[in-house]
Amino acid sequence: MGDAPFRDPEQPLDVRVANLLGQLTRAEKIALLHQHQAAVPRLGMPAFRTGTEALHGLAWLGPATVFPQALGLGSTWNPDLIRAVGSAVGDEVRGLHQKDPTRVGLNVWAPVVNPLRDPRWGRNEEGYAEDPWLTSWLGTAYARGLRGDHPDYLKTAPTLKHFLGYNNETDRCTTSSNLPPRVLYEYELPAFRAPIATGAAVAVMASYNLVNGRPAHLSPLIGTELRRWTSDEVLVVSDAGAVSNIAGAQGYHPDHPSGYAAALRAGIDSFTEDSEDSGPTVERLTEALRRGLLDESDLDTAVRRILAVRFRLGDLDPPERNPYAATTADVINCPAHQDLAREAARQSVVLLRNVARPGVGALLPLDPSRITRLAVLGPLADTLYEDWYSGTLPYAITARDGLAARFAPARTVQHCGADRIVLRTADGHVRAAADPEGAALRLHGTAEGDTEAVPAEGWFEVFDWGQDVLALRSVANGRHVGADDDGLLVNDRPGPGGWIVRETFRLVDRAAGDRVLHHLASDRYVRVGPDGALRADADDPADGTGFTVELVGDGAAEAAALARDADVAVVVLGNHPMVCGRETEDRADLALPAAQENLLRAVYEANPRTVLVVSSSYPYALNWADEHLPAIVWSAHGGQEYGAALAAVLAGDADPGGRLTQTWYRDAAELPDLFDYDVIATDTTYLYHRGTPLYPFGHGLSYADFAYSDLRLSADEVDAAGEIEVSVRVTNVGSRPGDEVVQLYTRQRRSRVKQPLRQLRGFARVSLAPGAYTTVRLRLRAAELAHWDVSRGRYVVEDARHTVAVGRSSADFALTATLAVHGEPVRPRQALDGPLWAADHDEYADTESLPDGPDGAAVVAREAGGWIRFSGVDFGAGIRGVAARVGNRRPLPDGAELVLRLDDPVRGPVAGTVTIPATRTGDPEPGTGTHTDAASPDHEPTREVTGRWHGGATGVRDLYLLFDAPGATVSWLTFEAGADGERTGTGTGGA
Repeated sequence: MGDAPFRDPEQPLDVRVANLLGQLTRAEKIALLHQHQAAVPRLGMPAFRTGTEALHGLAWLGPATVFPQALGLGSTWNPDLIRAVGSAVGDEVRGLHQKDPTRVGLNVWAPVVNPLRDPRWGRNEEGYAEDPWLTSWLGTAYARGLRGDHPDYLKTAPTLKHFLGYNNETDRCTTSSNLPPRVLYEYELPAFRAPIATGAAVAVMASYNLVNGRPAHLSPLIGTELRRWTSDEVLVVSDAGAVSNIAGAQGYHPDHPSGYAAALRAGIDSFTEDSEDSGPTVERLTEALRRGLLDESDLDTAVRRILAVRFRLGDLDPPERNPYAATTADVINCPAHQDLAREAARQSVVLLRNVARPGVGALLPLDPSRITRLAVLGPLADTLYEDWYSGTLPYAITARDGLAARFAPARTVQHCGADRIVLRTADGHVRAAADPEGAALRLHGTAEGDTEAVPAEGWFEVFDWGQDVLALRSVANGRHVGADDDGLLVNDRPGPGGWIVRETFRLVDRAAGDRVLHHLASDRYVRVGPDGALRADADDPADGTGFTVELVGDGAAEAAALARDADVAVVVLGNHPMVCGRETEDRADLALPAAQENLLRAVYEANPRTVLVVSSSYPYALNWADEHLPAIVWSAHGGQEYGAALAAVLAGDADPGGRLTQTWYRDAAELPDLFDYDVIATDTTYLYHRGTPLYPFGHGLSYADFAYSDLRLSADEVDAAGEIEVSVRVTNVGSRPGDEVVQLYTRQRRSRVKQPLRQLRGFARVSLAPGAYTTVRLRLRAAELAHWDVSRGRYVVEDARHTVAVGRSSADFALTATLAVHGEPVRPRQALDGPLWAADHDEYADTESLPDGPDGAAVVAREAGGWIRFSGVDFGAGIRGVAARVGNRRPLPDGAELVLRLDDPVRGPVAGTVTIPATRTGDPEPGTGTHTDAASPDHEPTREVTGRWHGGATGVRDLYLLFDAPGATVSWLTFEAGADGERTGTGTGGA
C-alpha cells in the first residue's frame, strides 16, 4: 500500500480521495460517519474527530487565551483584527492537537453566523450582528484566520453554525422557523454564503429547529443552495443529538433508521450522536442499508466529503510537508496572544452616551491626575465570567484590577452591591461552613428569644440575575450555594455554571407570610431535614421550609456610601452568561435585573459623577440610565484582558472604537413574537424597524469629533452589472485623536415590494489625529442592491433610484446622494403564464408555509380568515376560470372555501371561490407526525379542484386568497383565459 495514490501528496485531491474511498470496506465507511471516527490501521488512517469548540478561543480543553465574545469581536467592526484573532485561536488548536491529538480535533465548530434577529435569543453572544451582510463579512474574517493562508493545507477546518433560521432556545428542537422566500434569500442565506463561497469555511453544522415545517437537518437547501456556492467539498455535521430528534422529539420519521437515512440523503455527512459511542449510529445506518433506505453511493458521497477535509488538514501526510504540524502547545496564551486579546477587548468597547454639561464638559474620559478616590461598584466590578463556549481563563484582569492599576496612586474601593441576608425559621437560622471546600448548609438552632447576632457563617450575598433568578454566595467562605441530584445544599461552588446550572434559586412568597427557596435546576423546594441539613427535595412549595429573610447588609446603600466619598463612581452591571439567557434558555425581556437597577439609582443619587459600564451578552433597555447618567459604556464579556482594556478607554489612553451591531430597543414590546422569523412583515431589525430605538445599529461615540464633507459618487447612474465608488472626506475636528467607523447605507426609494428603510453596504475604520483628514473610498456594486423577486424566483435589480448615505450609524447620516440604477422594469405577474405558487406571495396574515412537496411549498391557514396577497397580477382582458391545488392539515367543515378577493382582503370584490374537499383528517402538528422520505414527505393527499369564477378581474389587480377554515392548504392557482364570466366545476381529483 506504500505506493497507493492516496499516500502521494503530489496527487490531486480528488484522485487521492477517490483512491482511498475505493479501498474502504462498507463497515469502515459507516464508522467514518460518526463524530468520533475510528482508525483504519490497515490503511494507516488515524482516528479523527469533529467538533473542537473555538468560538472566541480554544474551549473546553483547559486554560487557553480567552478573547471577547463573538458579539464583542463583531462590535470592533474590524475584519483584520477578527481574522488575527481567528488565526491565534487556530494556532492554539493546532498546538494542543500536537500535544493530544486524540482529544483535540482539527475540525473546529466556529464561527456562528446566524444573524442576531432578536436580542432575546439566549445565544445572542455567539453571533456577530443583526445585519446578514456584516455577519458574513466578519464571519468570513474569523473563519479565514482559523483556516490559515496555505493554498493546500488547512490550519483548522472551520464549521459555520447553525444552518438555518436558528434564533430561539425555547423548544428549539420542535419549533419551526417561518422563512418566506424573501426572508430566506435576503436575510438568512446571505450570512452563510460568503464564508463558503470564499473558501474561508469548509464545513457547516445544521441546526436543531425545523424550517417551514421540515427539520433543518433534512433541508433541501443543503444541496440546492449551500453546496452550490463553491466547487470544494463542504462537510456538513449534525448538531449534538439532532439526528435522533428526527424520529424522536420531532416525530418526522417513524424510527431512527429512517431518520438517519433521510439525514444522510439530505446531505448530513457526520453524525454527532451519543458522545464517543459510535455504536448506535453504526447500527442505525446499517439497518437503513439493509432496508434499502440507503445504498452504497449514499455512503460514498458523505465519506468523500469527510476524506477531502482530512486530506486538506494533512491528516494523512508526513508532518514535515504540513506547515501547521510543527505548532506546539507553547503558543497557548503566549504573550502575543495576550496582547491581541487586550487589543480586541479595547476595540470592542462602545461608548453609548457621554453628555457634556455646562461648565463641566463630558465626564469621559476620566483624568487620572484629578482622581484621588475611585469607587468601582456592582456585581461585575471584580469578577470575569466565562460563557458556555469560553476557554478556561488563564488569568483574569477585572474592571477593578484594570482601573486600580491605571488610576494609581488614587485609592480604589470596591463593592459588589449585593445584599447580605440571613435565612431564619422559627427554630433558628441557616449557617454555612467556613471551610474553603464548603459543606452542607444546616439550620443552627437558637433558644426562643435569643437575640445573639448571627455570625458571618449565617450570611449570604444575594445576586440578582434577572427574572427573579438569584444566586447565593456564602460570606463564610466566598463560595456559591448549589445542589446536585441528591438535593443537598452545599456552599462549594465558584458560581453558576455547567450544562445544567445548579446554583440558581427563586424566593417564592407563600400565603403564610414566609418564603420558600425554589431550586431551579431540580424544580424542587428546599426544606430542612431531620438532621438539620437543607435539601431541595420537596415537590410542592407547601412542603418546603418557610423562611423569613432578614437583611443584614444593604448592598445598594453600602455601595452608595462608597460612591458618595469618591471622585467618580464606576458601576459595572450586566449579565451572568450562564443564567437567564444562554444555550437552552431565552430571555423573557430586555430589562436590567431589578436589584442592579436599584443599585445604579442609589449610586447615582449619591454621586452624579457616575459612569455606567455594562458588560453583557446582549442589549438591555437602559431607559432610565440614558435619561439620567452622564456616561454609559458597553462591551460584551471581554475575556482575560477586559479590565486593562476598559481602563485604557475610561482613562482616554484609547478611543472607544466599538460600534453596536444590534439595535438596542427601548422595550421588548417593540419586538414581535420570539418565534416569528419574518423580519420584513414584523418590521424588525434596523432594516425595517420604524420606531426610534434607544441606541441604533452602528451607534458608538468617540472622544473626538468628526466632520463629513465632499460626498461623491463616481457616477450618478449605473446599470445592474456595474459598480461605483463612493468617497467622502472625514476630518477630525476635535482636540483628541480618535477612531471613527464610516458607514455606508442605501435605500431604494420605490419598489414593487417592501424594501428596507436603510441597509448597510460598506464601512471603514479610520484613526485620525486632531485636525487630520482622510478620504474614505467604498465600493458599491449594483448587484448588491438586488432583492429576491418571488414572482420570478431569482434575485432582481429593479430600475429605481436609491438614496446613498454615509454617516456614523444607521440613524445618523451626515451626507446623502442619489444614485439611479438601470435594472429590470417592474412588471406585473402574468396570471396566464403558469401556476401562481402560493409560497411566492407578497404578504400574508395568519398563515404559514409548509415544506416543499410534490405540489410545491404549500401555505396553510393558522386561523379562519388568514390570507395571502399577490401584488400586481395582470389578468389581461379577462379570466374564464380558476383551478387550485388544495388540501387540508386538519378536519375541515363541509363547504370550506378558498375565497379570491381583489385589492382588499375584507372589502374587495369576490372574483372566485374554490371549495376544499376534506379528503382525510389531516396530519398532526409538527413533532407528532410521521413522514417517510426526506425529499418527498408524506404530505396529506391534495387535489386539483376547479373553482367558481365570478368575474370582475381585468387588468392589473392585487389578488388576495382568503381561507375560511384553519388547516386548509393551497399549493398553487391556475387561470383560464376567456370572456370574463362564471364557470363551475368539481375538479379532477388525484394526489
